[in-house]
Amino acid sequence: MRHRVAGRRLGRTGQHRLAMRRNLVASLIQHETVSTTPEKAKEVKTFAEKLITLAKKGTLSARRRAIAMLGNRDIIGYEDGKAVKKGTIIGKLFSELGPRYLDRPGGYTRIIRLSLRRLGDNGRLVLLQLIGEDEDSKKQGRASTKRTHRRKARQTARAKEALEVEEAVEAEEVGETNNQAEKTDQH
Repeated sequence: MRHRVAGRRLGRTGQHRLAMRRNLVASLIQHETVSTTPEKAKEVKTFAEKLITLAKKGTLSARRRAIAMLGNRDIIGYEDGKAVKKGTIIGKLFSELGPRYLDRPGGYTRIIRLSLRRLGDNGRLVLLQLIGEDEDSKKQGRASTKRTHRRKARQTARAKEALEVEEAVEAEEVGETNNQAEKTDQH
């Protein structure tokens, strides 16, 4: 029985799952987008978000916990055909990603479903991405829930009704003043 056992097995042993999760998160931090299966992406998303929350703290103990959870892999770039070390995963996590998400309370990643299938086994593919800074400003302008949409719709409907009532009252007042003017002209 698997009562209250968290996580997906993904057809792997415990050590293989841990290694796969570390590698996927390290690639996500390095490239900021990873193409994988939906099941792996859902499993890795929570791990990545916990690491980014640690990076937001920025303390030495948080850095040590992140190294213990993830490892400290080098970021290698190629210049003129030679491999050049450009930093480490933990360094990028704490220097770039932590400060980027300081004002964001959570939800640092997103999963985008792709219509493509994997070539070898025809498996579904998704993109696991880190949210950029430009998405924060877009969401502030938008209403976030259906309830606020309904509330705004009711307020606009009430405002339209009130405007129509005011116009009708003004039309009646104008009609009454015209009738009074005609009566004074007749007398």
